[in-house]
Amino acid sequence: MKYKLIACDLDETLLNDHKNIGEKTQKTIAKIRKLGIKFVPATGRGYRSVKRTLNQIGTWEQPNQYVISYNGSIIIENYHEKIIQKTLLSFDKIEQLFQIGLKFQVPMHIYTMDQVFVFRPDADEIDYLDRGGASYQIFEQPQINFLRDQPLVKMLYKDLNRSKLKQIYQYIPQNLLNETTATFSSNRYLEFNEVGVNKGKGLLELAKILKIKPKEIVAIGDNTNDLSMIKVAGLGIAVQNATPDVKHAATYITQADYKHDAVNEAIEKFILS
Repeated sequence: MKYKLIACDLDETLLNDHKNIGEKTQKTIAKIRKLGIKFVPATGRGYRSVKRTLNQIGTWEQPNQYVISYNGSIIIENYHEKIIQKTLLSFDKIEQLFQIGLKFQVPMHIYTMDQVFVFRPDADEIDYLDRGGASYQIFEQPQINFLRDQPLVKMLYKDLNRSKLKQIYQYIPQNLLNETTATFSSNRYLEFNEVGVNKGKGLLELAKILKIKPKEIVAIGDNTNDLSMIKVAGLGIAVQNATPDVKHAATYITQADYKHDAVNEAIEKFILS
């Protein structure tokens, strides 16, 4: 099979603990790009927080190069950050989720189109955000009326204890769960997008624009917010550190983890071999 597009998660998949792409992987990505294969980051992050990654793969400000961001809520062409698809999450839904987060006393993120507002982050979260190069604003007051008129894209809860995040998930009213898409990511977040939004749907929308068939796509990831794209791609790959459900859904599991160029292994095996 000749693959034409690789959609790749960033944190704990492509990026190491320093939030960089390994040198070996950078060279391999350069090789496939010369072959005309598109390498598209598919991330829960905002598109403006991935500039360093795009520079490392050579697609920053380049025409006909893309990012699937906010778990599929926004797809951009990198040249002049041209938005080609967006789906917002209503203030009322975020307000309900925010009140639940207050009850459980967890740090929270609320994302606008180009900024992230972080509620009472702990030291671990600040370190994680700084290493990722994210631009963010901290707020301490337990209200979000200042965001009422902003275009909102996503919100999340942060806790390193997955069981705590699951407890929060189980507390959320079913009608609110039915009106949003909830996913886990980075072994620290429970994220919420508008209902129907996911990386898989975003990937298929981009592929349709590019006239690429699903069977011509490779998707690589590690966590539950990557499941949808791994399932719709012609070849779904889980890195070694992936969650059990992602490994179960994948066609191939790398021997290497994200700290040891797992993406390089996948590309060498299925594209360059």
